[in-house]
Amino acid sequence: MEIKIEPHTLDRAEERGTNREEIEDVLENGFEIFARGHRRGKANVYEFKRERLGKYYEHKRVEVIYAEEPDMLVTVTVYVYYGEWKV
Repeated sequence: MEIKIEPHTLDRAEERGTNREEIEDVLENGFEIFARGHRRGKANVYEFKRERLGKYYEHKRVEVIYAEEPDMLVTVTVYVYYGEWKV
């Protein structure tokens, strides 16, 4: 299925510490998560092993909220959380 990444999603991605490649990977290979309304969500955990904003983090979790249309997935936004998860 085609993936359409909205400009808003890319803006939030840059602010929050992810990129187009990770967004696409989450949509193609991530696990499903809860999303409100008629939207859907997927997430994936990545090794990070570095500092962000002065604090060290082992992992980052990228969550993509999207709408599913008949022939494509359209992103709504992306969230990024930093911490440590069992992977």
